[in-house]
Amino acid sequence: MYMSVERVLLTNDDGIDAVGLRALYDELTDDYDVVAVAPTGDRSSAGRALSEGVDIAEHELGYAVDGTPVDCVVAGLDALVPDADVVVAGCNKGANLGAYTLGRSGTVSAAVEAAFFDVPAVAASMYVPGGDDWWKRELEPAEFANATRATRYLVAEATASGAFDRVDYLNVNAPVADGERDSPAPMRVTSPSPWYGMEAAHDGNGRVRFSDPIWGKMNDGDVPDSVGTDRRAVVDGEVSVSPLSVPHTAEPDAGFDELAAAYGRATENVR
Repeated sequence: MYMSVERVLLTNDDGIDAVGLRALYDELTDDYDVVAVAPTGDRSSAGRALSEGVDIAEHELGYAVDGTPVDCVVAGLDALVPDADVVVAGCNKGANLGAYTLGRSGTVSAAVEAAFFDVPAVAASMYVPGGDDWWKRELEPAEFANATRATRYLVAEATASGAFDRVDYLNVNAPVADGERDSPAPMRVTSPSPWYGMEAAHDGNGRVRFSDPIWGKMNDGDVPDSVGTDRRAVVDGEVSVSPLSVPHTAEPDAGFDELAAAYGRATENVR
């Protein structure tokens, strides 16, 4: 069904003053009434954490929320910007690639929360290459151009085509732009990579440290992913677009009817 977009609720998990959010805000305001409802500071990897309530303050871009990205979406869609047609989360400084990142990402979780409101959503992130201190890199708005341009296109075209009748949200990941807006990265439709390689090391002194070796593999261009996955697309210099649905779909044919029927008989022996 064709959908007309007039108002966009913009959020993120890096904070309302993050460069990536401002880059998206400036890109989208050419076509839409954009209202930011975003955390006051960095709430990365917050997942779908929800607070009991949040403090809000007016901001030049909309509202600053002392809470999580999911807090922002709930407060935004049900109280502050209830007439929003689309939710856009981002642009995140750092990629959200692979199936295992989806539940922990605050950026993606904001899009998932919007889906429960039956509001189309786009989660936008940008892969920033580098070593362990990649997050310290100071980015310019123009470097987000691949992500912001793709997001603007998808907000317009995915809604106009009726794509959100078949999908709940889009997870978009883009490579860093070189600043030349006349040379956009190509776009590829992908699925989240199933590869998982989180590692834990016990230091013997009461602490366990975690690491994710995939980032080193990405820097080397040696990722364990085939063409068609989100991670491979970004490494190949493409904008990855994964059309996704909200999680936790029931599987009625998984054989649990028999297990449930047998439960009563099994527990009779322990009474």
